[in-house]
Amino acid sequence: MLKVLIADKLSNVGLDWLKKQKDVELDVKLGLSPGELAKIVGDYDGMIIRSGVKVTAEVLADPGKLRCIARAGVGVDNVDVPVATAKGVMVMNTPGGNTLSTAELTLALMLALSRKIAPANVSLKSGAWDRKSFEGTQLAGKTLGIVGLGRIGKAVARRAAAMEMRVLGYDPFYASSGGEDVEMVKDINELCKRADYLTVHTPKAPETDGMIGAAQFAVMKPSCRLVNAARGGIIDPAALLEALNAGKVAGAALDVYTAEPPASDTEKALVQHPNVLAVPHLGASTEEAQEQVALEAAEQLVEALRGGEVRNAVNAPGFDKALPAMLRPFAELARRMGTILAHITAGGVTRMEVIYRGSIGDLNVTPITAHLLVGLLQPHMEQAVNVINAPLLAKQRGVEVQQITSAKVREFSNVLEVTIHTDGQKRSAMGTIFGNRFPRVIAIDGYRMELQPEGHVVIIFNDDRPGVVGKYGTIFGDNNINIADMTFSRKKKSGLAVVGVNLDQAPPKAVMDQISKLDVVQAAYYIHLPELSPEEREE
Repeated sequence: MLKVLIADKLSNVGLDWLKKQKDVELDVKLGLSPGELAKIVGDYDGMIIRSGVKVTAEVLADPGKLRCIARAGVGVDNVDVPVATAKGVMVMNTPGGNTLSTAELTLALMLALSRKIAPANVSLKSGAWDRKSFEGTQLAGKTLGIVGLGRIGKAVARRAAAMEMRVLGYDPFYASSGGEDVEMVKDINELCKRADYLTVHTPKAPETDGMIGAAQFAVMKPSCRLVNAARGGIIDPAALLEALNAGKVAGAALDVYTAEPPASDTEKALVQHPNVLAVPHLGASTEEAQEQVALEAAEQLVEALRGGEVRNAVNAPGFDKALPAMLRPFAELARRMGTILAHITAGGVTRMEVIYRGSIGDLNVTPITAHLLVGLLQPHMEQAVNVINAPLLAKQRGVEVQQITSAKVREFSNVLEVTIHTDGQKRSAMGTIFGNRFPRVIAIDGYRMELQPEGHVVIIFNDDRPGVVGKYGTIFGDNNINIADMTFSRKKKSGLAVVGVNLDQAPPKAVMDQISKLDVVQAAYYIHLPELSPEEREE
């Protein structure tokens, strides 16, 4: 059973779907403090949160069997993603669920701000009939500057164009086209200079924190109005307050804040400012959006825990889409090749070169490299290594990873080549998939072979002399160890050979020592690999 913790209030649509899953055991525990959450989180395979729960380093100090956190919503700034990554915990969000609700709120804020809806409403309810004080401006014919052309930014652009606005786009992360209704600009100051309205739709990151600041306000039109329904701090609060007070901009509409509820004197002053329309983070607060993100979070969490498709993983590059069918067997092959190389290569790894040859090189092979790192690192580490933390652990240990794709192939349509450099030696291996499903190691250090990478494997480097294989067979036979399969390769000029042996049972250390001490043997290694599934085993 998969144990799943619901730590935040979640729409019944998501809860009902989880309850219908026969392999899911569901616990709903709301209002837990970080300390309380830390005590129980390790008992669960997965957890679903919204914005109310803070998954801090304290919570993740001992994650136990926790493998996945799903955020029902876009922002994951309430999760310590670097710590989760280091602990091997996948963090996913649901970026598509609230796209329309946030885009619609952005347009609603622009309209309400330009037509002074909120103060006019308050005035009328107070008993006044004051039309002159609330004369506004229309959106048609105005220029809207959009910072960030992701899903929400593009949805805003389409709706603004339908309202006869001119749309400028700037994206700090991507060379986005923005769509046919958007004129893209390369400089954010140019966008700020030309815009009558400006809205931000980027994620919160070091590069975007305070990206609309004093320098940008200095070039804006005094009539410019700003909207932030993305993340607090993208528009610098202090710079915005100063610009409003100095009359450098006409107004602002805020849905998000650096702390929620607003805690700083600056943001409290912005909320109370007469030219600011402030609402309490309503971007995703529609019934439809809450149902959609709850269902998406539940579905993608369970799918990932079952070992299926991984979607929207924010700390696992390349895993936000299901692996294509062609790559799936290579993921398993890569992990096994990494394990073999870890056992037969002496010294600390300094560099790993990976070459993907053939049509697989046209696909996103980054996840395969992560699987390779898992196999390479896990034998030397006490902590669990998985595809989430393997790239980080490699980087922390100074392992340079070079990934190359090439269309050049020889006798096989697709080949995975790996070379490991250590402070002591260099080893290499090649692998491929036979019949689209049978993994094979086809070379070690350039010695061609056909090794089935499963079960009890012994790899021996020895002199190329007559009778060597017979010596191994005698030692195994004398110890009642059956040889299931054997492959070997030699190079005449080198005078050396490499032998790969599949055994029915694990050889005791004494047996491996006996083989290693033979005068013809340079090195002998025993590696235990998981059994292949029936579909992967060629009988």
